[in-house]
Order: sequence, then C-alpha cells, then structure tokens
Amino acid sequence: MIAAPHTYAEWVRVLDLFQSKSNDENVLQAMRQGTIEWQTGVAERFARRLIDAVNVRINAATDKFQRDLSHAHGQEGAIIQALLSLRKELSFLAKAINLPALPAKDRNHYLDLVVRKADEIQKALEDSARRDHTGRLASIVRNHKVNRL
Repeated sequence: MIAAPHTYAEWVRVLDLFQSKSNDENVLQAMRQGTIEWQTGVAERFARRLIDAVNVRINAATDKFQRDLSHAHGQEGAIIQALLSLRKELSFLAKAINLPALPAKDRNHYLDLVVRKADEIQKALEDSARRDHTGRLASIVRNHKVNRL
C-alpha cells in the first residue's frame, strides 16, 4: 500500500513511481486519494511533473505498440492485442491524470491533453491502415479504436 501524497515532495515520489510503471493500481489509488495545496509555484511544478510523467508513459506505450506491431507479422490476433494493450494504457493514463486533488478547470485541461493524444494516435493509425489495399487492417483499426477511453 502506498500512502496518499499531500505535500509536493510526497507527490514527487508517487509521480516517480507512476512514471516508472511501478505498482500501477496502488499508485493510482494513492494518487486519487492524495491532496495538494494548489498555490502559485507548487501548482506549476506539480502540473509539469504530472504531464511529464504522462508523456513518458505515452511515449513508452507507443514504442511498445510499434514493437508489438512489428512482431505481429500481419497476424490479426496479434494486431488486435497490440491495439487493445495501447488502448488500456491510454485509458489508464486518462484515469491517472483526472485527479480529484486538481481544480476542475485544470483537471479537465489535463484530461483533454490525453484524450487529444489518443485521438491523434487513432487518426495516424487509420491513415496508415489506408495503405493496406485489402482493407483488412483498416477494419481492424476501426473496430478496435485506441481512443475509446
């Protein structure tokens, strides 16, 4: 069990765990129970750390997706699994950034960043799948959208 963070220093430790994908469910639970004094200086540093951690995880998830896709060798099941794995990670990140400790305006803005990134990834996948003349890959990408958060 990870203690809920309340100070900036405690949040830094929890966000480091979050960024490194250490014990995701317990980290998420601690983050959702945490609080922070939303004041000038702390707010900006906290937001930067949170967004940086989410960006590291998005980059790692897309890298893993690319590796999974290259190992799929066109096998439909493996492609679907790679898409679902990416969607699961993006969905988790949307939950993680939608923290009750944040003011509603900021929380919505940060959540929108993740949603927009998921939409960008989905659009790129659909654009790339159009090159497959059989239409099979386009169908798979449409039916297993990564932006269903």
